Amino acid sequence: MPPLTPPASSPSSARPPSSAWHASSRDTLVPALRAAGCVFAEEEAELILDAASTADEAAAMARRRARGLPLEHVVGWAGFHGLRVHVEPGVFVPRRRTEFLVDQALAAAPHASVVVDLCCGSGAVGAALAASLGPVELHACDIDPAAVACARRNLAGYGGHAYAGDLFGPLPARLRGRVDILAANVPYVPSDEVPLLPAEAREHEPLTALDGGGDGLDVLRRVAAGAALWLAPGGCLLVETGEHQVPAAVEAFTRGGLTVRVARDDERSAQVILGTRLR
Repeated sequence: MPPLTPPASSPSSARPPSSAWHASSRDTLVPALRAAGCVFAEEEAELILDAASTADEAAAMARRRARGLPLEHVVGWAGFHGLRVHVEPGVFVPRRRTEFLVDQALAAAPHASVVVDLCCGSGAVGAALAASLGPVELHACDIDPAAVACARRNLAGYGGHAYAGDLFGPLPARLRGRVDILAANVPYVPSDEVPLLPAEAREHEPLTALDGGGDGLDVLRRVAAGAALWLAPGGCLLVETGEHQVPAAVEAFTRGGLTVRVARDDERSAQVILGTRLR
């Protein structure tokens, strides 16, 4: 149940003063969270206390967390690339390693004007790109309607649009040949490994956001096959994948007519495949 890295603190630079009930509630919450297996019980208690309005609400949130609900679903947000991203229960929680995909996209296309966040989940990747790039034409889509509703909320401040549907299907046709950054955080867990995922993921996140098929690359291959139609000349497709999947992913990008590069971040155990349409 517990995350392997400390939970993200609020991106806000000013921490609100503790209410009078915080200290006594903290003394109750920390042992309860620790007993439930939360490795970072102190940090999680602080985030719950900041999110709650009363001691009773904080206690109820801690009970939900102790039952295995992801912390981000409990407090209603996830820290991602310096942003506070709204996350509803049942929606895929953005992973901190995916910040590497955002960094690679910004390095590859620092002056992008059209951005698509495919398999967007909460819209965290699209929001992070828009926040760093400045004004862009931003589109996102996901097959999960709950995720799309969440993404619409997160992208509204950037003038972004979110659509429900399968991969490129719901995107406006006018985007063909115009996309500078196509970020696709596709599911890449092999089907027979899904039962091995932490309970937080397999019990509280949609299967469509986790299960990538037999070798984990079913969705990646579909994205790579169709990307060139949507990318502008010089536009870049970026997909995160597992280390052992890199050779097959590179092959799929090459078959899709893209020039391929692999970027790795050992600290975050992240691998990103970048495919560029040269003409």
